[in-house]
Amino acid sequence: MTTVTYQGEPGSNSATAARALYPGSAELPCTSFEQALEAVTLGTADVAVIPVDNSAAGRVADVHHLLPESGLFITAEYFLAIRFDLMGVPGATLDQVECVRSHVHALGQCRKLLREGGWRTLVSDDTAGAAREVAELGDPRHAALAPPAAAGLHGLEVLRAGVEDDPDNTTRFVVLSRDAAPAPDTGEPTMTSLFFSVRNIPSALYKTLGGFATSGVNLTKIESYQMGAGLNASRFYVEIEGHPDDERVALALHELRFFSSEVRILGVYPAHPHRLKG
Repeated sequence: MTTVTYQGEPGSNSATAARALYPGSAELPCTSFEQALEAVTLGTADVAVIPVDNSAAGRVADVHHLLPESGLFITAEYFLAIRFDLMGVPGATLDQVECVRSHVHALGQCRKLLREGGWRTLVSDDTAGAAREVAELGDPRHAALAPPAAAGLHGLEVLRAGVEDDPDNTTRFVVLSRDAAPAPDTGEPTMTSLFFSVRNIPSALYKTLGGFATSGVNLTKIESYQMGAGLNASRFYVEIEGHPDDERVALALHELRFFSSEVRILGVYPAHPHRLKG
């Protein structure tokens, strides 16, 4: 049986994504991203399902810093529609609520409701964990912003359903494994994720990215990370549409390597159908 690990508690969005990808698998919830990645590295779990960015809140902090050092590879991606309910202890009413608990990203994705209520907020490690905390407190003055599944798990009542600001709120998850297992070049839509560090020369970034432009390769994401406290050249995380065996992508990667001090392919995996919408 496959063992899948994720950051958070049962009932969280990460747990929902893990179950959608690996139904019936054993689960290993972790309190941090570091622990989840380490579980795969050490062989305690087979794969990790990790959120990388959200359509409303942007990238998930720390994840991209952890990926290059983990030694793991991206083997799949998954887009999950995010829904949040405001929930409290049985018998509680909205008028009684004084404090709302949730993960920092969830609080940021439900700002309209929080402004409307004028409630104090407390940051929890996890959305489902916030629901558990409210259940343990047993205090009608405390409510949680959590995925719908968390209410049933912790015996809470939904005070208001579907309170996310954006009805199209979506989080992208990636599956990480110890084995690279790159997807074969079948002609189907494929994504390639990689890290690179530019040489410390003028216009280095412009030159490294020029090959993608001239080869007609689409970059869907580029993010920079300063390594260390000095003035060393930055490291970049890039996602592109295409397979490294495709001639256009191969030419772009060849030019990238010429102007980079390091290039590391992090994953080659099928594009999720969500990308093809609209």
